[in-house]
Amino acid sequence: MPTISDVAARAGVSTATVSRALNGKPTVDPELAERVRTAAAELGYQPNGPARNLRRQEAAVVALIISDVENPFFTAIARGVEDVAHEVGYSVVLCNSDESAEKENRYLDIAIQERVAGVILSPSGSTTSVAKLAGRGTAYVAVDRPLPGQDSDVVLVDTRLAAREATAHLVAQGYERIGCITGPTGVRTADDRLAGYRDALKAAKRRTRLVRRTEYKAAGAHRAALDLLSQPEPPDALLIANNAMAVGVLQALRERGLRAGSDVGLVAFDDAPWAELVDPPLSVVAQPAYEIGAVAARLLLARIADNTRPATATTLGARLIERASSQPAGFSSA
Repeated sequence: MPTISDVAARAGVSTATVSRALNGKPTVDPELAERVRTAAAELGYQPNGPARNLRRQEAAVVALIISDVENPFFTAIARGVEDVAHEVGYSVVLCNSDESAEKENRYLDIAIQERVAGVILSPSGSTTSVAKLAGRGTAYVAVDRPLPGQDSDVVLVDTRLAAREATAHLVAQGYERIGCITGPTGVRTADDRLAGYRDALKAAKRRTRLVRRTEYKAAGAHRAALDLLSQPEPPDALLIANNAMAVGVLQALRERGLRAGSDVGLVAFDDAPWAELVDPPLSVVAQPAYEIGAVAARLLLARIADNTRPATATTLGARLIERASSQPAGFSSA
Protein backbone atom coordinates (compact mmCIF):
# COMPACT_ATOMS: atom_id res chain seq x y z
CA MET A 1 0.00 0.00 0.00
CA PRO A 2 1.38 3.47 -0.85
CA THR A 3 2.26 5.63 2.15
CA ILE A 4 2.08 9.34 2.84
CA SER A 5 5.82 9.45 2.21
CA ASP A 6 5.27 8.00 -1.26
CA VAL A 7 2.75 10.74 -2.01
CA ALA A 8 5.15 13.39 -0.71
CA ALA A 9 7.94 12.07 -2.93
CA ARG A 10 5.68 11.95 -6.00
CA ALA A 11 4.41 15.52 -5.40
CA GLY A 12 7.83 16.88 -4.37
CA VAL A 13 6.62 18.19 -1.01
CA SER A 14 6.92 17.30 2.65
CA THR A 15 4.69 14.77 4.39
CA ALA A 16 3.31 17.61 6.52
CA THR A 17 2.19 19.42 3.37
CA VAL A 18 0.54 16.22 2.10
CA SER A 19 -1.34 15.88 5.38
CA ARG A 20 -2.51 19.51 5.32
CA ALA A 21 -3.51 19.31 1.66
CA LEU A 22 -5.52 16.09 2.02
CA ASN A 23 -7.23 17.47 5.12
CA GLY A 24 -8.35 20.54 3.15
CA LYS A 25 -6.36 23.05 5.20
CA PRO A 26 -6.69 26.57 3.71
CA THR A 27 -3.02 27.34 4.42
CA VAL A 28 -1.92 25.15 1.50
CA ASP A 29 -1.48 26.86 -1.87
CA PRO A 30 -4.33 25.64 -4.15
CA GLU A 31 -1.95 24.65 -6.94
CA LEU A 32 0.19 22.71 -4.49
CA ALA A 33 -2.86 21.05 -2.97
CA GLU A 34 -4.00 19.95 -6.43
CA ARG A 35 -0.54 18.48 -7.08
CA VAL A 36 -0.78 16.49 -3.86
CA ARG A 37 -4.28 15.20 -4.68
CA THR A 38 -3.13 14.19 -8.17
CA ALA A 39 -0.15 12.30 -6.74
CA ALA A 40 -2.39 10.55 -4.20
CA ALA A 41 -4.86 9.53 -6.92
CA GLU A 42 -2.09 8.25 -9.20
CA LEU A 43 -0.64 6.11 -6.41
CA GLY A 44 -4.02 4.96 -5.13
CA TYR A 45 -3.22 6.35 -1.68
CA GLN A 46 -5.96 6.14 0.95
CA PRO A 47 -5.44 7.95 4.28
CA ASN A 48 -5.81 5.86 7.42
CA GLY A 49 -9.35 6.96 8.27
CA PRO A 50 -9.49 5.79 11.90
CA ALA A 51 -6.07 7.30 12.65
CA ARG A 52 -7.11 10.63 11.11
CA ASN A 53 -10.25 10.61 13.20
CA LEU A 54 -8.27 10.09 16.41
CA ARG A 55 -6.08 13.08 15.57
CA ARG A 56 -9.22 15.14 14.95
CA GLN A 57 -10.83 13.73 18.11
CA GLU A 58 -13.44 11.89 16.08
CA ALA A 59 -14.61 8.32 16.66
CA ALA A 60 -14.03 5.68 13.98
CA VAL A 61 -17.80 5.34 13.78
CA VAL A 62 -20.33 5.95 11.02
CA ALA A 63 -23.95 6.78 11.88
CA LEU A 64 -26.53 5.27 9.52
CA ILE A 65 -29.96 6.93 9.83
CA ILE A 66 -32.65 5.00 7.95
CA SER A 67 -36.36 5.67 7.79
CA ASP A 68 -37.75 2.21 8.64
CA VAL A 69 -35.61 -0.46 10.31
CA GLU A 70 -38.40 -3.04 9.81
CA ASN A 71 -38.25 -2.70 6.02
CA PRO A 72 -35.94 -5.33 4.46
CA PHE A 73 -34.91 -2.78 1.84
CA PHE A 74 -33.27 -0.61 4.48
CA THR A 75 -31.76 -3.51 6.39
CA ALA A 76 -30.08 -4.62 3.16
CA ILE A 77 -28.72 -1.10 2.72
CA ALA A 78 -27.39 -1.30 6.28
CA ARG A 79 -25.59 -4.55 5.49
CA GLY A 80 -23.90 -2.98 2.48
CA VAL A 81 -22.75 -0.02 4.56
CA GLU A 82 -21.46 -2.22 7.37
CA ASP A 83 -19.50 -4.59 5.13
CA VAL A 84 -17.60 -1.77 3.42
CA ALA A 85 -17.03 0.22 6.63
CA HIS A 86 -15.82 -2.85 8.53
CA GLU A 87 -13.14 -3.53 5.93
CA VAL A 88 -11.34 -0.30 6.82
CA GLY A 89 -11.88 -0.35 10.58
CA TYR A 90 -15.06 1.64 11.03
CA SER A 91 -18.02 0.62 13.14
CA VAL A 92 -21.62 1.45 12.15
CA VAL A 93 -24.33 2.70 14.50
CA LEU A 94 -27.86 2.15 13.17
CA CYS A 95 -30.55 4.76 13.87
CA ASN A 96 -34.24 4.44 12.91
CA SER A 97 -35.93 7.78 12.16
CA ASP A 98 -39.30 6.08 11.55
CA GLU A 99 -40.05 8.67 8.83
CA SER A 100 -39.97 11.36 11.54
CA ALA A 101 -38.10 14.60 10.86
CA GLU A 102 -37.96 15.18 14.62
CA LYS A 103 -36.27 11.85 15.30
CA GLU A 104 -33.91 12.35 12.36
CA ASN A 105 -32.89 15.74 13.74
CA ARG A 106 -32.30 14.25 17.18
CA TYR A 107 -30.05 11.55 15.75
CA LEU A 108 -28.08 14.17 13.81
CA ASP A 109 -27.52 16.05 17.09
CA ILE A 110 -26.33 12.83 18.74
CA ALA A 111 -23.99 12.11 15.82
CA ILE A 112 -22.39 15.53 16.31
CA GLN A 113 -22.19 15.14 20.08
CA GLU A 114 -20.53 11.74 19.75
CA ARG A 115 -18.11 13.10 17.11
CA VAL A 116 -18.81 10.39 14.56
CA ALA A 117 -16.63 10.39 11.46
CA GLY A 118 -19.58 10.59 9.08
CA VAL A 119 -23.31 10.10 8.53
CA ILE A 120 -25.28 8.19 5.91
CA LEU A 121 -28.98 8.98 5.96
CA SER A 122 -32.23 8.43 4.14
CA PRO A 123 -33.98 11.82 4.53
CA SER A 124 -37.40 11.59 6.13
CA GLY A 125 -39.14 14.32 4.15
CA SER A 126 -38.93 17.60 2.30
CA THR A 127 -36.75 19.27 4.94
CA THR A 128 -33.64 18.14 6.76
CA SER A 129 -31.08 19.49 9.22
CA VAL A 130 -27.82 18.34 7.63
CA ALA A 131 -26.58 21.94 7.55
CA LYS A 132 -25.40 21.39 11.11
CA LEU A 133 -23.18 18.55 9.84
CA ALA A 134 -21.76 20.75 7.09
CA GLY A 135 -21.13 23.51 9.60
CA ARG A 136 -19.01 21.19 11.69
CA GLY A 137 -17.26 19.62 8.71
CA THR A 138 -18.78 16.17 9.29
CA ALA A 139 -18.97 14.08 6.13
CA TYR A 140 -22.41 12.87 5.03
CA VAL A 141 -24.05 10.96 2.17
CA ALA A 142 -27.75 10.58 1.32
CA VAL A 143 -29.28 7.29 0.18
CA ASP A 144 -32.60 6.43 -1.47
CA ARG A 145 -33.75 10.07 -1.40
CA PRO A 146 -31.84 13.27 -2.19
CA LEU A 147 -31.30 15.94 0.43
CA PRO A 148 -33.63 18.89 -0.27
CA GLY A 149 -31.73 21.88 -1.56
CA GLN A 150 -28.35 20.25 -0.99
CA ASP A 151 -25.54 19.54 -3.45
CA SER A 152 -24.28 16.44 -1.66
CA ASP A 153 -23.06 12.93 -2.28
CA VAL A 154 -26.13 10.81 -2.92
CA VAL A 155 -26.99 7.28 -4.08
CA LEU A 156 -30.40 6.88 -5.71
CA VAL A 157 -32.42 4.48 -7.83
CA ASP A 158 -34.35 5.66 -10.89
CA THR A 159 -37.68 4.67 -9.39
CA ARG A 160 -39.73 6.85 -11.75
CA LEU A 161 -38.51 4.77 -14.69
CA ALA A 162 -38.98 1.56 -12.70
CA ALA A 163 -42.57 2.52 -11.81
CA ARG A 164 -43.29 3.33 -15.43
CA GLU A 165 -41.99 -0.06 -16.55
CA ALA A 166 -43.94 -1.90 -13.85
CA THR A 167 -47.18 -0.10 -14.78
CA ALA A 168 -46.57 -0.73 -18.47
CA HIS A 169 -46.18 -4.41 -17.59
CA LEU A 170 -49.64 -4.41 -15.97
CA VAL A 171 -51.07 -2.72 -19.07
CA ALA A 172 -49.46 -5.35 -21.29
CA GLN A 173 -50.95 -8.10 -19.13
CA GLY A 174 -54.42 -6.88 -20.04
CA TYR A 175 -55.47 -5.08 -16.85
CA GLU A 176 -57.80 -2.17 -17.53
CA ARG A 177 -58.24 -0.20 -14.29
CA ILE A 178 -54.76 0.11 -12.80
CA GLY A 179 -54.44 1.92 -9.48
CA CYS A 180 -51.49 3.11 -7.41
CA ILE A 181 -50.89 3.13 -3.67
CA THR A 182 -47.90 5.28 -2.84
CA GLY A 183 -46.28 7.13 0.05
CA PRO A 184 -46.74 10.63 1.48
CA THR A 185 -46.63 13.78 -0.60
CA GLY A 186 -43.20 15.39 -0.51
CA VAL A 187 -41.28 12.14 -0.07
CA ARG A 188 -39.18 11.89 -3.22
CA THR A 189 -39.54 8.14 -3.75
CA ALA A 190 -43.32 8.31 -3.31
CA ASP A 191 -43.61 11.24 -5.71
CA ASP A 192 -41.36 9.59 -8.31
CA ARG A 193 -43.22 6.27 -8.25
CA LEU A 194 -46.53 8.05 -8.70
CA ALA A 195 -45.06 10.07 -11.58
CA GLY A 196 -43.79 6.90 -13.27
CA TYR A 197 -47.21 5.27 -12.89
CA ARG A 198 -48.84 8.31 -14.49
CA ASP A 199 -46.24 8.33 -17.29
CA ALA A 200 -47.15 4.78 -18.24
CA LEU A 201 -50.91 5.30 -18.11
CA LYS A 202 -50.64 8.49 -20.12
CA ALA A 203 -48.68 6.62 -22.77
CA ALA A 204 -51.39 3.93 -22.76
CA LYS A 205 -54.16 6.56 -22.78
CA ARG A 206 -55.62 5.30 -19.52
CA ARG A 207 -57.18 7.20 -16.63
CA THR A 208 -55.14 7.81 -13.48
CA ARG A 209 -57.83 8.47 -10.89
CA LEU A 210 -57.35 5.32 -8.81
CA VAL A 211 -54.58 6.75 -6.61
CA ARG A 212 -54.20 6.81 -2.84
CA ARG A 213 -51.37 8.29 -0.79
CA THR A 214 -50.61 7.14 2.73
CA GLU A 215 -47.72 6.42 5.08
CA TYR A 216 -45.15 3.85 3.98
CA LYS A 217 -46.71 1.27 6.32
CA ALA A 218 -48.90 -1.81 6.03
CA ALA A 219 -51.75 -0.24 8.03
CA GLY A 220 -52.01 2.78 5.75
CA ALA A 221 -51.91 0.66 2.60
CA HIS A 222 -54.57 -1.65 4.05
CA ARG A 223 -56.93 1.30 4.51
CA ALA A 224 -56.09 2.68 1.08
CA ALA A 225 -56.68 -0.66 -0.64
CA LEU A 226 -60.05 -1.16 1.06
CA ASP A 227 -61.05 2.33 -0.01
CA LEU A 228 -60.08 1.70 -3.64
CA LEU A 229 -61.80 -1.69 -3.68
CA SER A 230 -65.00 -0.02 -2.44
CA GLN A 231 -65.19 2.32 -5.44
CA PRO A 232 -67.99 1.82 -8.02
CA GLU A 233 -65.28 0.87 -10.53
CA PRO A 234 -62.53 -0.64 -8.38
CA PRO A 235 -59.04 -1.26 -9.71
CA ASP A 236 -58.25 -4.62 -11.31
CA ALA A 237 -54.53 -4.05 -10.73
CA LEU A 238 -52.34 -2.06 -8.33
CA LEU A 239 -48.82 -0.66 -8.30
CA ILE A 240 -47.65 -0.61 -4.67
CA ALA A 241 -44.83 1.69 -3.58
CA ASN A 242 -43.01 -0.63 -1.13
CA ASN A 243 -43.10 -4.11 0.38
CA ALA A 244 -44.50 -3.02 3.75
CA MET A 245 -47.48 -1.56 1.90
CA ALA A 246 -47.81 -4.80 -0.08
CA VAL A 247 -48.54 -6.64 3.18
CA GLY A 248 -51.48 -4.31 3.87
CA VAL A 249 -52.80 -4.71 0.33
CA LEU A 250 -52.63 -8.52 0.53
CA GLN A 251 -54.53 -8.38 3.80
CA ALA A 252 -57.23 -6.22 2.20
CA LEU A 253 -57.58 -8.64 -0.74
CA ARG A 254 -57.95 -11.57 1.62
CA GLU A 255 -60.66 -9.77 3.59
CA ARG A 256 -62.56 -9.13 0.36
CA GLY A 257 -62.15 -12.69 -0.86
CA LEU A 258 -60.03 -11.59 -3.82
CA ARG A 259 -56.98 -13.31 -5.26
CA ALA A 260 -53.86 -11.55 -6.52
CA GLY A 261 -53.37 -11.97 -10.24
CA SER A 262 -56.70 -13.43 -11.25
CA ASP A 263 -58.83 -10.79 -9.47
CA VAL A 264 -56.40 -7.93 -8.85
CA GLY A 265 -52.96 -7.77 -10.44
CA LEU A 266 -50.17 -6.67 -8.13
CA VAL A 267 -46.65 -5.32 -8.55
CA ALA A 268 -44.81 -3.98 -5.50
CA PHE A 269 -41.50 -2.26 -5.02
CA ASP A 270 -38.68 -4.25 -3.35
CA ASP A 271 -38.10 -7.98 -3.41
CA ALA A 272 -38.70 -8.96 0.22
CA PRO A 273 -37.67 -12.49 1.27
CA TRP A 274 -41.34 -13.52 1.59
CA ALA A 275 -42.37 -12.26 -1.87
CA GLU A 276 -41.80 -15.62 -3.55
CA LEU A 277 -43.47 -17.52 -0.71
CA VAL A 278 -46.96 -16.01 -0.84
CA ASP A 279 -49.63 -17.60 -3.05
CA PRO A 280 -49.44 -16.49 -5.77
CA PRO A 281 -45.82 -15.23 -5.69
CA LEU A 282 -45.56 -11.44 -5.79
CA SER A 283 -44.24 -9.57 -8.83
CA VAL A 284 -41.75 -6.95 -7.68
CA VAL A 285 -39.49 -4.09 -8.70
CA ALA A 286 -36.18 -5.23 -7.23
CA GLN A 287 -33.90 -2.39 -6.14
CA PRO A 288 -30.17 -3.06 -5.53
CA ALA A 289 -30.37 -2.28 -1.81
CA TYR A 290 -27.07 -3.87 -0.77
CA GLU A 291 -25.25 -2.07 -3.59
CA ILE A 292 -26.84 1.23 -2.53
CA GLY A 293 -25.35 0.79 0.94
CA ALA A 294 -21.94 -0.31 -0.33
CA VAL A 295 -21.66 2.59 -2.80
CA ALA A 296 -22.79 5.06 -0.13
CA ALA A 297 -20.17 3.77 2.32
CA ARG A 298 -17.40 4.15 -0.26
CA LEU A 299 -18.54 7.69 -1.03
CA LEU A 300 -18.56 8.51 2.68
CA LEU A 301 -15.04 7.15 3.20
CA ALA A 302 -13.84 9.22 0.25
CA ARG A 303 -15.57 12.27 1.73
CA ILE A 304 -13.96 11.65 5.14
CA ALA A 305 -10.56 11.46 3.44
CA ASP A 306 -11.15 14.64 1.41
CA ASN A 307 -14.05 16.89 2.34
CA THR A 308 -13.22 19.28 -0.53
CA ARG A 309 -13.94 16.84 -3.35
CA PRO A 310 -16.90 17.57 -5.68
CA ALA A 311 -20.24 16.00 -4.76
CA THR A 312 -21.03 12.71 -6.49
CA ALA A 313 -24.55 11.63 -7.49
CA THR A 314 -24.90 7.93 -8.32
CA THR A 315 -28.12 6.58 -9.85
CA LEU A 316 -28.60 2.82 -9.99
CA GLY A 317 -31.16 0.81 -11.93
CA ALA A 318 -33.95 -1.47 -10.74
CA ARG A 319 -35.38 -4.56 -12.45
CA LEU A 320 -38.89 -5.93 -12.76
CA ILE A 321 -39.30 -9.54 -11.62
CA GLU A 322 -42.52 -10.93 -13.09
CA ARG A 323 -44.36 -13.51 -11.00
CA ALA A 324 -47.93 -14.84 -10.86
CA SER A 325 -49.43 -11.90 -8.95
CA SER A 326 -49.39 -9.82 -12.15
CA GLN A 327 -50.68 -12.61 -14.40
CA PRO A 328 -54.46 -12.70 -15.00
CA ALA A 329 -56.00 -16.15 -15.18
CA GLY A 330 -55.96 -17.44 -18.73
CA PHE A 331 -54.04 -14.45 -20.08
CA SER A 332 -51.00 -14.94 -22.24
CA SER A 333 -48.81 -11.99 -23.28
CA ALA A 334 -47.76 -14.02 -26.35
